[in-house]
Amino acid sequence: MMANAIIKAELRTKAGKGSSRAIRREGRLPAVVYGAKKEVAAITVDFVDIQKLLNTGAFLSTTYDIEIDGGKKEMVLPRDVQFHPVRDWPMHIDFLRLAQDATIAIMVPVHFLNEEESPGLKGGGIINAVRHEIELDCPASNLPEAIEIDLTGLELGDSVHFSDITLPEGVTPIIDDRDFTIATIAAPSGLKSDEEEDEAATEEGEAEEHSVEVEATSQKSEED
Repeated sequence: MMANAIIKAELRTKAGKGSSRAIRREGRLPAVVYGAKKEVAAITVDFVDIQKLLNTGAFLSTTYDIEIDGGKKEMVLPRDVQFHPVRDWPMHIDFLRLAQDATIAIMVPVHFLNEEESPGLKGGGIINAVRHEIELDCPASNLPEAIEIDLTGLELGDSVHFSDITLPEGVTPIIDDRDFTIATIAAPSGLKSDEEEDEAATEEGEAEEHSVEVEATSQKSEED
């Protein structure tokens, strides 16, 4: 297992909006570390460092080692990031302490592989992703960055269910009472419309044919 990236932090002694604004003007972000039956630690972290981690797209599903004032490292998982409502900048972060043997429920993104090897997609189909993320119960020491789904060989109408994927060791689904659908290879909307029109035309033709038969039968009965 690869070592966790390190986030260097500094303790802060003041709280409140005024203090938080001053911290941000200095190029840092206010944050807290909580959990593991320890006191909450109010800290600051470097804005640029956090922005780089956020840009990876996996910040909330990745564990880090946080080092406060050069002290002992603690494994943490980001649990919440507050963003500026207009500029979309990070404003505050909550970190959860994790023990090595802890398990945590997280949302893990779904990534699709080998789209070019799917006959259904090559024939004009599209991926209908029913779930873009899957909630999993994972060991803190083995959090998957993504669930990869191989689309090789999938035809139009084929589906991928949870039972079709292989999970890392120790990882289990939160939803365990059904084999839920993750994605399907669906026909494009234009093709669906053509098929629906053909079906409607066929049904209409059958209805008209049935109506003519009924009318002819009725006329014959009147003549008799």
